[in-house]
Amino acid sequence: MLEIKNLTKSYAGGKTVVKDLSINVSAGDIYGFIGHNGAGKTTTIKCVVGIHDFDDGEILIDGMSVKNNPIECKKKIAYIPDNPDIYEYLTGIQYLNFIADIFEVGKQERERLIKKEADAFELTEALGDLVSSYSHGMKQKLAIISALIHKPKLLVLDEPFVGLDPKASVILKNRMHEICQEGSAIFFSTHVLDVAEKLCNKVAIIKAGELISQGNTRDLTKNESLEAVFMEVVNDDKTDMQIK
Repeated sequence: MLEIKNLTKSYAGGKTVVKDLSINVSAGDIYGFIGHNGAGKTTTIKCVVGIHDFDDGEILIDGMSVKNNPIECKKKIAYIPDNPDIYEYLTGIQYLNFIADIFEVGKQERERLIKKEADAFELTEALGDLVSSYSHGMKQKLAIISALIHKPKLLVLDEPFVGLDPKASVILKNRMHEICQEGSAIFFSTHVLDVAEKLCNKVAIIKAGELISQGNTRDLTKNESLEAVFMEVVNDDKTDMQIK
């Protein structure tokens, strides 16, 4: 579903923030992308969703190049940034209808999905209010609902649990499992290693822009916690673990 092949990205001044990165996310995967602040996670994600261009390599979504087929790729994905930037002059329902219009979701289907997700995330009563009145957690819930209403084949999230209350976090985890059981894939970054260990069937660890470990979560952790594995590999410059 998502293939990142030898991705390299540099910013002005020549600083390389992602170097020769390769990751493969298959349909049904919940793939955790882990690294310290400044490791290159958000830059990679922004390359995947088409916000950033990149210097070398290739990114394919469902077999299509994000460079050569940007619109077709974006039709298949949904992206939730770590800090949702939502039009604050719209009401919640206006924003959701706006997103549904972009993805050409029919009237009956959008109404059904909006009701389902808004009820689940306990946002239904606030949909008539301006987004400017929402708390950060409410904006995060609205962004999640907007990402789900067109049934994306690939859901890309950057620190999705930040700002969510415990109940909403549980609901999101359940929805992530349901989405993948339906044949979609999820690629997300997180600092919460306990969540990644329990939720993800695969993980990748990035350090200073380079992939240093990846594989099935169960194989990668074995008798250790993901936290222990993470601390081991990021503190060892010679580590190069690749578990397929």
